[in-house]
Amino acid sequence: MIQFGTGGWRAEIGSDFIKSNVCLVGQGVCDLMKQQGKTDKPVIIGYDRRFLSLEAGKWLAEVLAGNGIHVIFLHRSAPTPLVMHTVKNQNLYFGLEVTASHNPPIYNGIKLIVEEGRDADVDTTGLLEKLIAEVKESRSISFEEGLDKGLISYWENPFNDFLDDIIGVLDMQAIRDHGLRILFDPMHGSATYPLMTIFYTARCTLDTIHNNKDAYFGGMMPAPTQNTLRDLSKLVVDGGYDLGIGVDGDGDRLGIIDRNGEYINANQILVLLYYYLHEYKGWKGPVVRNLATTHMLDAVAKSLGEQCFEVPVGFKYISSKIDEVDAVLGGESSGGLTVRGHIHGKDSVYAASLFAEMICKTGKSPSELFAELEAKYGKYEMVEFNLPFAPSAKDEIVKKVMVDRVLPEFIKKVTMVSYEDGCKVYFEDDSFVICRFSGTEPLLRIFAEGKDKDQAQSYIDAWKELLGL
Repeated sequence: MIQFGTGGWRAEIGSDFIKSNVCLVGQGVCDLMKQQGKTDKPVIIGYDRRFLSLEAGKWLAEVLAGNGIHVIFLHRSAPTPLVMHTVKNQNLYFGLEVTASHNPPIYNGIKLIVEEGRDADVDTTGLLEKLIAEVKESRSISFEEGLDKGLISYWENPFNDFLDDIIGVLDMQAIRDHGLRILFDPMHGSATYPLMTIFYTARCTLDTIHNNKDAYFGGMMPAPTQNTLRDLSKLVVDGGYDLGIGVDGDGDRLGIIDRNGEYINANQILVLLYYYLHEYKGWKGPVVRNLATTHMLDAVAKSLGEQCFEVPVGFKYISSKIDEVDAVLGGESSGGLTVRGHIHGKDSVYAASLFAEMICKTGKSPSELFAELEAKYGKYEMVEFNLPFAPSAKDEIVKKVMVDRVLPEFIKKVTMVSYEDGCKVYFEDDSFVICRFSGTEPLLRIFAEGKDKDQAQSYIDAWKELLGL
């Protein structure tokens, strides 16, 4: 059964991610377009550097062409933000990106992008799942026949508009004047070219590691975490760089290494960029976060006379709320963010570029800037616990947490409990803990934030004890 979670359809290669299933997805998309009367515009198909991504992109193109739908096929691997930008910029109905984002190398998947360059909403993916389940046989022609008939066409250089839009917003002169030295780790992913182009254009000294195509991502998870960026951290210090930048496999998540080798996590990145955009660039307005992201954003927004809006996990909720309230920025603790006026999805290319500008404009390192904010707003420490689960165990956990609504015994007074997306418990001192199932991997996730790590860990331990983990 093909299901689309918060980040599209993802499956294990050779088990569920196989040609027949990819073609079923392609036929389902065709049937969706026909049902909605949206076959008069082409579909752009992009792909990352994972194993089978290029081939799966071609399988999708063959099915769409077999249904008489024109396909624009990218001639090189590309990050998801570029495909989203193209759908928005070219006023298309749909785009497809073959990627499993930050999942382990054994996974691949497909993201469906809809009008205005947005992640497909739940209603759209639900309808797509229904149509896929009803497919008797996918119709296709060969890729070469599609090219000959003009139903498939290559787009040789789709990066220009995407890069120009980002460069047009940056203070490129400030970056040039600073002479920034950057070490970049694209984690063998598809954001290599666009970020290199931007930083070379800004006259930065840019060196790279892990920039070759590797289907196994060097034996690491292609996610920019403190653990996976250990090499980058050491090399930044050894090489005397001003900044280390790491991005995930499809270029929508960001990790930062300070010049002292310190890992700047996603929550810190969000707080720093919101404060910088609001106070230094003068972009006034609220901020949006999902319910598993730091409450420090709330404190910063309040002090600036703004509001922080909370939404469920899933970037489509963040982008919709940004539009609704005209927010400056929206993001999540997993490393994704976007800003007002850009695409309606996560973009590490733009975020990394803004981060470089921030360092140059303020003349301070990220850790120095964040220390100033902590002195003003206090410490917010987050701890995360992830547990793989067997399908048979999920029902029991769901019953206890979401149906019976049993709560652990906590050390702090509970002020509110939300069951909008998993179970989130709010405490009197603005700390919180959330227990929910991942929408992209078979994992139970527990996030907790406290005034120190011991407090946050106590919330996680309480949940583990209740659930017998």
